[in-house]
Amino acid sequence: MKLDGDADKIVARYPQSGSALLPLLHLVQSEEGYVSPAGIEYCADKLGLSTAEVSAVSTFYTMYKRRPVGDYHVGVCTNTLCAVMGGDAIFATLKEHLGVGNDETTEDGRVTLEHIECNAACDFAPVMMVNWEFLDDMNPDKAVRVVDELRAGKEVHSTRGPALCTFKQAERILAGFEDPREGAVAGGGAAGHATLAGLLVSQGRTPTGPALTTEASE
Repeated sequence: MKLDGDADKIVARYPQSGSALLPLLHLVQSEEGYVSPAGIEYCADKLGLSTAEVSAVSTFYTMYKRRPVGDYHVGVCTNTLCAVMGGDAIFATLKEHLGVGNDETTEDGRVTLEHIECNAACDFAPVMMVNWEFLDDMNPDKAVRVVDELRAGKEVHSTRGPALCTFKQAERILAGFEDPREGAVAGGGAAGHATLAGLLVSQGRTPTGPALTTEASE
């Protein structure tokens, strides 16, 4: 595998080579778009593990894919809160619009659609992710516009700042290499209004409209 030099850099970060398995699997996905059988064998050889051990890890975590992912992995949260806030409608709309089912890729190879059980972002429900970047407060129309712009090659930004990159580029970043996107590292996130309102209530204070974000953060 041609990523040997980068793999050596990852392994060198850890006192025990086996600890490098998770980022190494991301590195494999940055090259092949999924964790291939050859990738499993490569990781096992590189880290002194059995292929069964590598397979067990790669099939446990949902971020590791068993078949090739398109340029953009679109994950729609359909867990309870997002579902009732519109996540189910977003997922149904995208399935029909893209002509694919769950965990399937469009014929042009641009978009893989998957329902996600939880993105841990209830404040911003319903949410979807594109290559693990958040798009908050979505609805079916906005979701369709996002996938259409991505398929058309237009630049699309996460609602939290950075421009969306391809799945393989995102996987290289997750493997621990530099994120070259402007403002991506400084972007970050913040607590949503619902959480901040709860904080004020717990303090015996009354949430008061848009100003509550600033007030609670002080």
